[in-house]
Amino acid sequence: MSKHIALAAFLAAGLLAGCGGETPAAGTNPFPPVPPLVSETIPKPPVTADALMWQPGHWDWNGSGYIWARGQYVPAAGHGNLWMPGWWSKTEAGWTWQPPHWMS
Repeated sequence: MSKHIALAAFLAAGLLAGCGGETPAAGTNPFPPVPPLVSETIPKPPVTADALMWQPGHWDWNGSGYIWARGQYVPAAGHGNLWMPGWWSKTEAGWTWQPPHWMS
């Protein structure tokens, strides 16, 4: 009878271990993937003396999840002409969020 109890305990331990979720494999990003972009209609730009450019809506990481930042017009001065959405990069310190930004 003790063989059956030991076998049952072994099987139960294995089942419970599998219920805790999977541990990410070494080198894989433990954070959820960036969600798909939200479709936005670009409104007419406001009338200003400064040149404006449309900054698209984008997902940003707030430390515990993604938040949607709506698109907006921003001053064209000081920005590059290529928009880079945010992404995760692997560094020596671990996974780091690279926020969305304009490239020169």
